[in-house]
Amino acid sequence: MSLSGAHLLVTGAGRDTGRKLALAFAARGAHVLATARTREAAEETVDLIHAAGGSATAAVLDLADPESIEQVQVDRLDVLVNNGARYLAGEPGPADIVDTMAGVATGTVLLTERLLPLLRASKRPDIVNLVSAAGEVGQHRSSAHPAYYAAKHAQAGYGEILSERLRPDGIRVISLFPPDFVQDGPRETGAALTADSVVDCVLFAVGQARDCFIRAFYFEQLDPRP
Repeated sequence: MSLSGAHLLVTGAGRDTGRKLALAFAARGAHVLATARTREAAEETVDLIHAAGGSATAAVLDLADPESIEQVQVDRLDVLVNNGARYLAGEPGPADIVDTMAGVATGTVLLTERLLPLLRASKRPDIVNLVSAAGEVGQHRSSAHPAYYAAKHAQAGYGEILSERLRPDGIRVISLFPPDFVQDGPRETGAALTADSVVDCVLFAVGQARDCFIRAFYFEQLDPRP
């Protein structure tokens, strides 16, 4: 699959799955705007892309801060990947809960709404939401804090209605609902889901012809908790 000439923005691209997504898209010819909460993290990803011969630029983007969302500079966009999310577990304080709710739920909505005019101008517009099984109705497979579940349910609901309303405009909205997964590991039956497999699902969906609207990916991994 070639993405030559496509322009993508990946949130949370400074580490882990976001970085893997940015590298994978760049390897297929796309120009990637890699965003992260710190410039250092974003630039580390961009350096890796440049070292591999790809095209990318770095930008600071804090999804929990509406002003940061307004300040990020984007001139052209074909694919928006809403990956950035602060995972929440244990016994977080009020400030941590507010940060996660704002970044995952409000941040996704504000960024997507701001970039919709650019996506409407694209010939191959896609919005990809890395949600989580925590946002899947009736599932309890994540060990995350209930506030993380709440934020992911909000993100999932926004993606669902957006898919319905943007379909006549040719904008695909693709949501993924993976359970808690590992960054690296054996990609075999019985093993934990890996970030590489999640990335492959994203690449598959974005690479489909424009008559193919894949709304969601659901995963059948067993509950990893004892």
